[in-house]
This record gives sequence, C-alpha cells and structure tokens, in this order.
Amino acid sequence: MTLQWTAVAFFLYAEIVVNLILCIPFISARRWRSVFSWRIWNWLSPYWNKCFVTMIMVLIVLFLDAVREVQKYSGPEPMHDAKVNPNLYDNVHMKLFRAQRNLYISGFSLFLWLIMRRIVTLLNQVAITVENSSGLQAQMDSAVKAAKLHQDDNLMLKQALLDEEQSMSAKTQQMKLEADKLADQVKAAEEAVRKSHAEVEAMRRQAKGLAHEYDRLLREHHQLQNFQSPADKKDQ
Repeated sequence: MTLQWTAVAFFLYAEIVVNLILCIPFISARRWRSVFSWRIWNWLSPYWNKCFVTMIMVLIVLFLDAVREVQKYSGPEPMHDAKVNPNLYDNVHMKLFRAQRNLYISGFSLFLWLIMRRIVTLLNQVAITVENSSGLQAQMDSAVKAAKLHQDDNLMLKQALLDEEQSMSAKTQQMKLEADKLADQVKAAEEAVRKSHAEVEAMRRQAKGLAHEYDRLLREHHQLQNFQSPADKKDQ
C-alpha cells in the first residue's frame, strides 16, 4: 500500500472512531455542544469549511483514481494478456484487488466524512432545540403557575363577591323588614294622629257646645235677674 492510501486508510479508521464516539447514546447533545464550544474549536472554525471542502476534493480525486484503476485492470485487454501469461494473470488480479480496495477505502472515507459533518450539525441543532424547549418549558410552567394564581384569585374574588352579595341581600332583607316595620309604625302613628284629631275635634265641638250652653244659661240668668228685680222693688 502506498503512502497516500495508507494515509487515507488511517483517515478512514479515525472517521469510524469519531463517528462511533459521536453516536454514543449516554453522551447528550448538550455535552457535545459544550465540547464544540471550546476555544480551540472557535479558533479552528474559520479554517473548518476550507478543510472540509479540501478533504472532499482530495477524497473525490482519490475515489475517481480508484475507479479508473478498477476499470483499467478489469478491462478486456489486461485480462486477455493475463490469460496468455500466467505470471501476468496473478499480477493483474493483485492490482485489481488493490484498486478495488482503494475504491472502497476512498468511497467509505468520503461517505463517513459527509456523515460526520452531518452528525455534528444535527447534534448542535438538537442541543439548541433542547435548550429552547427547556426555556419554553420553564416559560410554560411559569405561565401555568401565573394562570393558576389568577384562577385562584378569581375564585377568591368570586367567593368574596358572592359573600358580599349574600351580605347585601341579608342587609337588604333586614332593611326591607325595618322599612315595613317603620311603615307599620307610621301607619299606627297616622292612625293615632287621626284619632287624636278626631278627639280634639270632638272636644272642640263639646267645648263650643258648652260655651253656647254657658251663654244661654247666662242669658237666662240675666233674664231671671231682670224678672226678679221689679218684684223685689214692689215688695220693698
């Protein structure tokens, strides 16, 4: 194996290990986001896109070269020459095997490189979503608590209004009873005043009759005195 394909093979093994670590289930997305927030990654972030595109281009070139090698050693001419010379047959098959091996290595390296970037992106998105959902959950919990408090306040207010209404109803009923009682007392007082007026009127009429009677008796008394006066004079 040449140096370039040895490097690609080690790169493939490193990609497999990194992808397996990223897919460990007990490491949450928040922890991966905290890891991705280290200063070293912030320092390397300006070069990350360039490195990613460069590796894709290198792997694509190697993949196309491996495809070319496979087509070269699987064509009819090398196989025809290999049938004529047995030693050349083993050499062609060995080169075809190496070309196919290099094709698989470069193809899987390119595939895992794209998969690794996608996993990192999804982990960041999941961590952001979890943080937003936690914030929304906290806001929803606070909103539910506030709504429950408002509901309790409304129930207390309704109960206070109901008690106040019952109290006002009782006071109104009591005032109505007192008003009826006062009305009865007013009627009784009016009846008493009417009787008093009637008695006063009767007494006034009686006093007037007594006065007329007194005047009549005085006149009769004067008349009697006048009748007696001449007779007394004659007796004398």
